[in-house]
Amino acid sequence: MIVAISIGAVNVPVGDVWGVVLHHVTGAGTAPSDPTLDQIVWNFRTPRVVLAAVVGAGLAVTGAVLQTVVSNPLADPVVLGFSYGATLGAVLVITLGGAALAGLGVSAAAFLGAVVAGALVFVLGQRRGRLAPVRLVLAGVAIGYVFLSATSYVQLHATPAELRTVMFWMLGSVAGAEWDQVPAVTVVVLVTTTLLTLFGRRLNVLLAGDESATALGVDVNRLRAVLLVLSALLTGTVIAVAGGIGFVGLMVPHLVRLTTGADHRRLLPLTALLGAVYLVLVDLLSRTLDRPNELPLGILTALLGAPFFLWLLRRNKGLD
Repeated sequence: MIVAISIGAVNVPVGDVWGVVLHHVTGAGTAPSDPTLDQIVWNFRTPRVVLAAVVGAGLAVTGAVLQTVVSNPLADPVVLGFSYGATLGAVLVITLGGAALAGLGVSAAAFLGAVVAGALVFVLGQRRGRLAPVRLVLAGVAIGYVFLSATSYVQLHATPAELRTVMFWMLGSVAGAEWDQVPAVTVVVLVTTTLLTLFGRRLNVLLAGDESATALGVDVNRLRAVLLVLSALLTGTVIAVAGGIGFVGLMVPHLVRLTTGADHRRLLPLTALLGAVYLVLVDLLSRTLDRPNELPLGILTALLGAPFFLWLLRRNKGLD
């Protein structure tokens, strides 16, 4: 993160970055002599890098949990429709104004859209009063396409300027990060990740199948419901501030499983850490590969994630 803060249109020595950050966080030392340097490091780059880390951690943890909940290695917030719900909410506000959703801003509308999508998937994913993994995935895909078609219809009525904003938001970015966005998102990600980690033993049991989990005393239906609610909350929060970023929730959990195994008590904290590091690096690439232009994060995560899954399919014959 320190290295990412130091690199940009104006490179800042790592030692100076440490000095600025420590001064603002702990009050130690003296204020930087160059106010422009302080502005660049503390007000522009640090909130951006911190937000990228928090969003990456949240998306990665959500993907790891959803893959277990629906017993599908390709599950993530996109597959279950959460991301498309958030996108529709944000696009409505961008193109029609806050009045479209009772005066909500883009972030609030995106969060509401993700929660609504999660609620619909939860309702439609039940069979005889019980949540069924296959039905959850099918419901997620169906709901996702409904929201996507509605988003496309709204875009037809957008101006060129609005379309540019919509497309950049849909592909994800933390370019506009500000300090007032960071605390709430960080608290939600930390608290939710901690709660999900506390469910680690039950998630491990869920891997053995519903019948085995029930025999061991786990209320499978209730557990899935709680995990879906927490996942929707986590997804809605991070997408609301960073837009639609794909492949993080798919790729990162698999990388961790390949090295540490599937024990969720280790998997979830390490997935959060790797997800944070990964998105910080992707964000660094997004603002340095095509200077002075900036690439949306979703372009790079897809570019890096798709070859990984082709390799995973080739390596893991058990997916046949």
